[in-house]
Amino acid sequence: MWYLLPLAVVLAFPVALVVSRFDRRLDLLVTRLALSAFGEYVADAGAETERQRGRLRAAHAGETHRVYASKTLLYSAVLAASGSVLGVYLAGYVLSELAISEEALSAALPPALTFLSPIARLSAVGVGELFLLLAFSGATVGTVLAVGTYYLRWKLLEQLADARGKRIDVTLPRTVAFVYALSRSGMAFPIVLATLARNERVYGEAARELSVAVREMETFSTDALTALRDTARRTPSENMAEFAENLASILESGQSLSTYLADQYERFQEEAKAQQEQYLELLSTFAEAYVTTLVAGPLFLVTILVVVGLVLSDTLPILRLVVYLGVPLGSVAFIAYVGNATESLQPPGGADAPDRRRLDVARRQAVDVPGADAIARIPNVETSPNVRSDGGTAAPTQTDALERLAAYDRYSRLLERVKHPLETAYRMPSATFILTAPLGVLWVLATAEPTPVTDPVSVLSATDRALVEATVFALGAYAAVYELKARKRRAIERAVPDFLDRFASVNDAGMSVVRSLQRVSESDLDELTAELQRTWRDIQWGADVETALYRLEDRVNSPMVSRAVALITNAVHASGDVAPVLTIAADEARATRRLRRERRQVMLTYLIVIYISFLVFLGIVVALTVAFVPAVEGAQFDPDLPEATAGATVGFVDTITQVDVGAYEELLFHATMIQAVFSGLIAGQLGEGTIQSGAKHAVVLLVAGYLIFAVVVF
Repeated sequence: MWYLLPLAVVLAFPVALVVSRFDRRLDLLVTRLALSAFGEYVADAGAETERQRGRLRAAHAGETHRVYASKTLLYSAVLAASGSVLGVYLAGYVLSELAISEEALSAALPPALTFLSPIARLSAVGVGELFLLLAFSGATVGTVLAVGTYYLRWKLLEQLADARGKRIDVTLPRTVAFVYALSRSGMAFPIVLATLARNERVYGEAARELSVAVREMETFSTDALTALRDTARRTPSENMAEFAENLASILESGQSLSTYLADQYERFQEEAKAQQEQYLELLSTFAEAYVTTLVAGPLFLVTILVVVGLVLSDTLPILRLVVYLGVPLGSVAFIAYVGNATESLQPPGGADAPDRRRLDVARRQAVDVPGADAIARIPNVETSPNVRSDGGTAAPTQTDALERLAAYDRYSRLLERVKHPLETAYRMPSATFILTAPLGVLWVLATAEPTPVTDPVSVLSATDRALVEATVFALGAYAAVYELKARKRRAIERAVPDFLDRFASVNDAGMSVVRSLQRVSESDLDELTAELQRTWRDIQWGADVETALYRLEDRVNSPMVSRAVALITNAVHASGDVAPVLTIAADEARATRRLRRERRQVMLTYLIVIYISFLVFLGIVVALTVAFVPAVEGAQFDPDLPEATAGATVGFVDTITQVDVGAYEELLFHATMIQAVFSGLIAGQLGEGTIQSGAKHAVVLLVAGYLIFAVVVF
């Protein structure tokens, strides 16, 4: 085995590069090596360098051009060396496998491929020819890996930039609505942009793109016009570039900003409708492709292989390859492709990082306190515990206390989840697997048929029914909790436009924000009523409006509520008259709900198509199991047949009796269960936009398939 030592050594370097992506210290070491070796070479300015820098800025790579280019060359050099050695080993392996005579190879090959038999002569080459062959193989593999790595590293930036551009286009209408609403409230435009940057978690990639302009203004004292034009040149989105450039022109000319933003808001609403149609067409294409390739295709293959296997020759290995490998891998690849293709068209996610939100609230409140040192009053987890706010060094006891406090902050959330398991399961439905997975394993171990463990197929045969039952239990529990939470969130989102309209009407009548919130909390807003009453109780117990609304956002965890809360809280800072802002927010929420409802209605058709396609799959598989397989298995020789036919029938029966008919029936059952799980998950992804929504469909299809087999077959 010593001859493998050079291969292990050279392959350790690519592994170290992969690990460095997850280890900060190792990544720092790789960066230093790359800069030392190639830093001077990549520092030259030129057209190609500027184009690469533009890619880095557009993709928000988080690395300078010098670092990224140096690491790219280092990766290429390491893979070139490793690939060269690997090519030598591959060539040696091929030669060792060809160490047979030309006659033996010719006899082993089919008649149509006998012309390949002279390849066995390669094992008898001389030393010089062998050296050239190994050198050619090593150089070829090394060059391909090096060039491919270099090309893919820079191509990846283009893909990331394109994906960011699409996400910016999707979130731009909501971002423009936010800017338009706050400008209507009387807030100065630089403050509007700064407020948008603080709420980029809610408004997504478009807000993140404009936040770069905010950092330029705050850090480098760049004026708003220059920052916006820099954003227009840097962004990978044409819509954002046009919006930023036109916005800078409007500010420079002194025209009405609100009028321009209103026009842009209406334009982007129309574009959102067109994008929704494009999105639905794409999903309908995916649904048809899935039914054709991953339902009808496997069904055709399974049917043909079962018939051929029972009648002519054994096809169990090929059938197992299709059922256990082909269908799962194809379905997973389809899910990944659909998710990647539609990711940029999905709405931005919900609220996250409530601790960060509360910290932002506290910092804004600290700034409003006259004479207070805001930085000193607000703890920062990124600050070293040995440094005091006045720049001195903390005492040992204070340092220990700060370390204990930091440790408590790290584990407090975990402790809260353990103390309140039901609330944790409701907020995180995936936490149900912590309980259901061990119970499922115990159920499988308790109910599985005793069998000697000889191979994976025998183990699967003994535990297949118990595995299906455990999967139904685990997925069912997850789906129940997830759907309970999703239904409540959808019910709350249905009431958000009415809540904003009523809030705006009451505030427009002359009531303050606090009294308006009290009046609205007393009205009937379905599921939102209880949450608003809790918000009002928070205010009664001393919380300010902003903190109470952020707590509402934390409880609901809905993107629509997050956008409404962001608008209300920031409009309150601008003035007490929030009615114009709330009216715009209500229109935006209503448009979002309308587009979502249209999508659900359109995709309901394809959801039904997936269900019907699975039922067709189930019907044909059950027919094969119940009718065809027993008929073939019970075929007998009929003495009344003519002699020629009788002889053929005897051969036919002899062929059948050599086949494990039970294994084919078992494979058909497994194929149905696997198809049920993936059909359900893909139905949820296409119909409702998330894999999590497909859990309930997977449970329904699993139960339907299992019951049919239990009643008709077992």
